[in-house]
Amino acid sequence: MPPRMLSKSKYLYGIQCPRYLWIACNRPELIPQPDPVTQHRFDQGHLVGQMAKELFPGGIDIPTQNFTTNLDLTQTLLNERKPLFEAGFAANRLYSRVDALVPAGDGRWDIVEVKSKTRVEEINLHDVSFQRLCCRSAGLEIDRCYLAIIDKEYVKQGDIDPQQFFVLEDITEAVEDISRGIEDRVAAMLEIITRTETPEICIGPQCDNPYPCPLKEVDCWQGLPEHNVFTLVRGGRKSKDLYDGGMIEICQIPPYFDLNDRQQIQVECVTAGRIHIDKAAIRAFLDRINYPLYYLDFETINPAVPLYDYSRPFQQVPFQFSLHVQASPGAEAEHFWYLADGPGDPRPELASQLRHRIGTEGSVMVYYQPFEKTILEELAVALPEYREWVRMVTGRMADLLVPFRNFDYYHPGQMGSASLKSILPALTGKGYEDMAISNGGDASLKFLDITFAQTTPETRQQVRRDLLEYCGLDTLGMVRIVEKLQQLAS
Repeated sequence: MPPRMLSKSKYLYGIQCPRYLWIACNRPELIPQPDPVTQHRFDQGHLVGQMAKELFPGGIDIPTQNFTTNLDLTQTLLNERKPLFEAGFAANRLYSRVDALVPAGDGRWDIVEVKSKTRVEEINLHDVSFQRLCCRSAGLEIDRCYLAIIDKEYVKQGDIDPQQFFVLEDITEAVEDISRGIEDRVAAMLEIITRTETPEICIGPQCDNPYPCPLKEVDCWQGLPEHNVFTLVRGGRKSKDLYDGGMIEICQIPPYFDLNDRQQIQVECVTAGRIHIDKAAIRAFLDRINYPLYYLDFETINPAVPLYDYSRPFQQVPFQFSLHVQASPGAEAEHFWYLADGPGDPRPELASQLRHRIGTEGSVMVYYQPFEKTILEELAVALPEYREWVRMVTGRMADLLVPFRNFDYYHPGQMGSASLKSILPALTGKGYEDMAISNGGDASLKFLDITFAQTTPETRQQVRRDLLEYCGLDTLGMVRIVEKLQQLAS
């Protein structure tokens, strides 16, 4: 059996974690398939990669289905001195393909790596450094290295112009710096993948850096108890130090360990099995809100490649809102909603209906104000006629996250989180677990599916019902949370 090769993707796994690398090479069946949100991110990356080819007219696509054919065609086409897409190189047990290999002077070549990102990240430098090593090991002379990233300030107006959509960042010097020691790293990884046993690696920051590891929940973290030290709010290095010191559960944290006020509240609640309530702080928050209350939540899409004119890459574009209006304390909340229908820009109709439903007096209740505020402010940029109305609405916002972020209320079931998905079941017993759509990422994908993909009318109607139920619970949940806080503070 020939020795295993180290590909670019496997090298990046090894940069993150040796255990991840070994399993990817020796037990790949243990790695779960990507969830729909992750797969959508991959698909967006492929779309951006295809668009980037237009930066290099006359380029040649090299088929990738067959490993040997890709390598052989690459060697043949190098003589044509044209841009090559997906050129493959293998040498010294290393293998990599290059997004775009572009002719440079004196018989040299430039490497262009395409990323559906708006900035250069360290992992991208490792990526390109490995590509350069593979190319040079195969006898190719490399001149400059570039990262083709997306211009975050690009605004779509008509057809997208790749020359304006992308920014070419020269990362040659940064690649040179990060390449120091690459031969030793490669040698160590080649040794790891030939071992017969899985490397034992302590869990830690690498489990989520630079990306969440797909093995986290199915392997390395599987045996952790519910209230483990990694659920400590903003635990960071403290959680790692506790774990390395043999303290696995929050209730094992010793009294002398340095904790901030919120962490101390969490530890005391978990250890004693009780709920923390600061009635005075909750009353102070409730005293700042004014009826009628408008409970508002948006659902959005944020495609890498903008779908609508006057939108930017990765901009959160609202396609749905839910609004519960409560006229006075104890009154039944009235529900209003909007859900876009069809592929056109949803913002004009959404803004029109929302302005019609939100009155001129009373607090606009949101959960995590920066998000909803940004959505409205960007609506005003795309639709300037709403500028004054947006300023009026955002000036009346009250953030329901505040009392939970401040730990004025804390329930052990929150597991250190102050998200709506954690607060609602902890405070009211009502959650999202039995819903067809239970998070914002899935809501975005479902909307894209029924709007831009082929679906049956029955599927489309069912998804719309599921979207209305999900977004509606976000705002109805806020109504119930405020009512519960009012009871607690009385």
